[in-house]
Amino acid sequence: MIRTREEYLKALKAMRPNIYKFGELIEDVTAHPATRKAVEAHARGFDAANTEAEKEIFTTTSSFTGKPIMRHTSMMTSLEEIMANSRLKRTMYRKTGTCTGGFCVGWNAMNVMWAVTSEMDQEYGTDYQERLKQWILHAQETGILVAGALTDAKGDRSLKPSEQPNPDSSLHIVEYREDGVVISGCKAMICGVASSEEIFLLPGSGYKDVDKDYALACVVPRDINGLTIIECRHASDGRDLEEGSFDAPETGVTQAYLLFDRCFVPRDRVFMAGEAKYSGKVITYFTANYRACIGACVAGQGDVMIGAGVLMARANGLSIKPFQDKMINMAVNNETTYAVGVAAMAAGKPHASGPWISDSRLAHTNKIHVATLPYETKRLCQEIGGGIVETGCFPSHKDFTDPKLGALVQKYVKAGKDISAETRARAARLSEWLTLGGGVPGCMHGGGSPDGAKMVVHGTTPYEEFAEYAKKVAGITEEVRDPVKPKK
Repeated sequence: MIRTREEYLKALKAMRPNIYKFGELIEDVTAHPATRKAVEAHARGFDAANTEAEKEIFTTTSSFTGKPIMRHTSMMTSLEEIMANSRLKRTMYRKTGTCTGGFCVGWNAMNVMWAVTSEMDQEYGTDYQERLKQWILHAQETGILVAGALTDAKGDRSLKPSEQPNPDSSLHIVEYREDGVVISGCKAMICGVASSEEIFLLPGSGYKDVDKDYALACVVPRDINGLTIIECRHASDGRDLEEGSFDAPETGVTQAYLLFDRCFVPRDRVFMAGEAKYSGKVITYFTANYRACIGACVAGQGDVMIGAGVLMARANGLSIKPFQDKMINMAVNNETTYAVGVAAMAAGKPHASGPWISDSRLAHTNKIHVATLPYETKRLCQEIGGGIVETGCFPSHKDFTDPKLGALVQKYVKAGKDISAETRARAARLSEWLTLGGGVPGCMHGGGSPDGAKMVVHGTTPYEEFAEYAKKVAGITEEVRDPVKPKK
């Protein structure tokens, strides 16, 4: 199904309210100031799917039914199809300036679980993949948005999940039943939930049998009974701004804590239930694909930051020529994360069951770049824009339009001869939002810790093999080993 904005908004309005912010229950996520901007950001993806210019990016054909579907519900079984994931992400950032997790994590999760369920079914004789197939057909038929949740609250990092004083620090199965499972616990810092209709839950780590109850993969409705959602993105994102305000864009992002209290998940929506042996496979496959694709996210926002820099230079009364080197460096940063991600995909291969799995070492290398290069891009954007962008000392839209003081504020905000005070104000606030405020994506920890990525790069780099290459080139024949430390 190729879904429209109107169908998407109608579906969100029909859901049970279970999201809170500032202690207030949000009755309608499409209208509340804490969530409506994130909903608007996602809605723009459905708009694009219904245009001739961009439908190729946002739609495709189902490999199961041959019917037209939203691309974010598709199986990525070739290099071209997984590269379409990156193209969609970069396009969405260009449209919104921010993360739209409903078009992202659930899509990756379903492809990864297709691979893992095939392996579990082969070893255990389970029917997980058939259950997953039926859910995917449902997702394709409806065109729903599906957030994804891996990260657990975790508790004391020195203890295993089963050793925690609070066993609910990580999401886990508290009751196994013939017709499904009952789950409790917390998923934390989850993006795009308020804008999505379902949530694909994955294990937050690889587990041993002692922690098998935490080896859980399933899909739940966002408004499932027993789930309470606490929105926790920047407090400023919850301001009820006046019509036409430039204090924040019409788009935004939400992140949340998901608090599960004995939620029942029917059997046909459960795709892993205690198979600890395969929980690590989920993490391996998921991070390989997700960390390859995330380079497109920061590249897309970086594209907008270059544009904001152009606008600010001109609004300040300057040509962009003096800033050419800065803008080149911004562009190089963008293309680096995008290109390393694409390289990880190109170096990958299809899983025996179909889905494309990116090269793990290159994907984690990309995550390390994602945790560094975008911050340099933001710094350059601030440098180009000047103090009005970076200091935070800038009048609000309400002061800008105040009947008594507005004219004075506008008089001193105006700079470039042919550009209005309002245009400079909007460009400055956008630059501020992109580099300091609610528009900042999770570069450092979004998609996982860069330290974790470094561990994967370390673990997959064959140092001894490389040392042998060097020995042959240098003509060294003796053994060259790490020194043995003397025993005390």
